Amino acid sequence: MTETSRKFLQDAGKKAFDADHRKTIKFNIARYDEQVEDGKKQFCDLDLAKTRAAHLKYKVINDLENYLIEFESKFTKRGGKVVWAQDASEAVKEILRIVEQNQAGKVVKSKSMTTEEININEALESNDVNTIETDLGEYIVQLAGEKPYHIVTPAMHKTKEEIAELFYNLFDLDKNSSPEEITSYVREKLRNEFITADIGITGSNFLIADTGSVALTENEGNGLLSISFPRIHIVVAGIEKLIPSITDLELFWPLLASYGTGQHVTVYNSIISGPKKEKETDGPEKMYVILLNNKRTELLKKEKQRIALSCIRCGACLNVCPVYRNIGGHTYNTTYTGPIGSVISPYLEGMSNYKHLSFASSLCGACTEVCPVKIPLHMLLLQNRHDSVKEGF
Repeated sequence: MTETSRKFLQDAGKKAFDADHRKTIKFNIARYDEQVEDGKKQFCDLDLAKTRAAHLKYKVINDLENYLIEFESKFTKRGGKVVWAQDASEAVKEILRIVEQNQAGKVVKSKSMTTEEININEALESNDVNTIETDLGEYIVQLAGEKPYHIVTPAMHKTKEEIAELFYNLFDLDKNSSPEEITSYVREKLRNEFITADIGITGSNFLIADTGSVALTENEGNGLLSISFPRIHIVVAGIEKLIPSITDLELFWPLLASYGTGQHVTVYNSIISGPKKEKETDGPEKMYVILLNNKRTELLKKEKQRIALSCIRCGACLNVCPVYRNIGGHTYNTTYTGPIGSVISPYLEGMSNYKHLSFASSLCGACTEVCPVKIPLHMLLLQNRHDSVKEGF
């Protein structure tokens, strides 16, 4: 047994018997479940929408090289720069190079699991660059010195009382501050950070091949502010984030909103196709897209498991998983958690250290049933188990 798997079992045991933790997660997921049922009502034929989305994503995965070339060609024609990063260290190196070249002292970030994957916050802070998360949930876990608990709702594990106490300890807010009061305080505090930041770093919900654009969808407006005020915009995106056409957003944006947050569509939806032009007043002067491999091509080689790269990061599989609901997000000790994380993490972070995640499932199939792009997650977990044994791990 590896040290990683031993720690997983120890942490899982602690969380499984933590009644307060289970109560908090049960409460938050129950609210999510109610909203998702409402969000799904917008589809006349939900199964058809999921089938279309699955087809489009798998079409890209099976012709990824050509779609990447198309995206790069269109994006660079509009003045953007594409950087290819083979792994996390290359991505970090390129970001630090951009920071140094532009003498940047402050970076604002919108929520991005890909930047979590490369640990960019730690790298920037170690190079004396003030780095501020601007999504409220990400800001809370950053202040608490923690990693995101969930890929959509990073602070799902915290109660409103715990958050109020955190802001009391750090900023001397009233110990009984309401969520509205805390949100108002953070809004005012972050406004100045946006205005004075040198660089904005975001992820990308979708990369659009036929227009060479980056599509962002969010609820707080922090992503839009992160690309509007700073002089430089850096996008960090996995190579699998592509969709064929801008017209496909009419399917993917509502589908992601329904399964991610239970909305018909999120509040802010932005399409960015490069730095601002000569007569434009808004937007960055320079824009970079860092296309991250980081062993995704290893997963692409697996004929049966490559479909996992179709994931649109809605988090729905985490919310229905009985294992995740009991042991929580931090127990996995990986960037991507829950069923999708258990499928892809052994390939992104090493089968020898993370094969145990493929066994952290009841194989109930709830994750497969809920997936909006029809990834057969429980079958992929079973395939991972087979491969780990076959390869001698």
